[in-house]
Amino acid sequence: MITTETLKTGTTTVALVCKDGIVLAADQKATMGHLVASKNAKKVHEITDRMAMTIAGSVGDAQALIRILKAEMQLYELQEKATSTKAAATLLSNILRGAYKSYVPEMVQLVLGGYDSRGPHLYSVDAAGGLSEETDYAFSGSGSVIAVGVLEDSYKKDMTAAEGVSLLLRAIKAARERDVFSGGNLMDVAVITEKGIEWIEKEKIKKLVN
Repeated sequence: MITTETLKTGTTTVALVCKDGIVLAADQKATMGHLVASKNAKKVHEITDRMAMTIAGSVGDAQALIRILKAEMQLYELQEKATSTKAAATLLSNILRGAYKSYVPEMVQLVLGGYDSRGPHLYSVDAAGGLSEETDYAFSGSGSVIAVGVLEDSYKKDMTAAEGVSLLLRAIKAARERDVFSGGNLMDVAVITEKGIEWIEKEKIKKLVN
């Protein structure tokens, strides 16, 4: 039986900062060794109404962290009457660092993006709890070495969200063509602005990719 604990996302996930927010995207393939276990795996997850996270690595570990982070940020918002992408990223870093030091590491690589009172922010968090705020773009997964070439070539500081969506889709498409662990039926794309999270419709993604 295939369980979420045995699945690996393989993965290409990418995200960038644009002038009106954050854009996050990921492919949809999940693998179990050399078996394609799912072609519709969800790798971009909503944390709050203005915060989302991409996952790479062990699906079971990532899903547990998503549940914890969602609950903790709900409590944070109730107490502080506000949200904070930095607070969420710091919490993730502390959880992962604690697990790493206890010799039971969470096998994940995460990219967290959000929009709060300080504007749009993007963070990379590794399995050992290493935390980095990214001012341009972030990436994770086995296909990221291919996707990052597209980002480095075409990313611009003043990109709109629409331009960002197109660029991330091109980056993932390039990775899917060369990385055997990236693929799936389509892609998930989320745009986070001051107004909240917009999930790009599948039909629109198809038109932009083809």
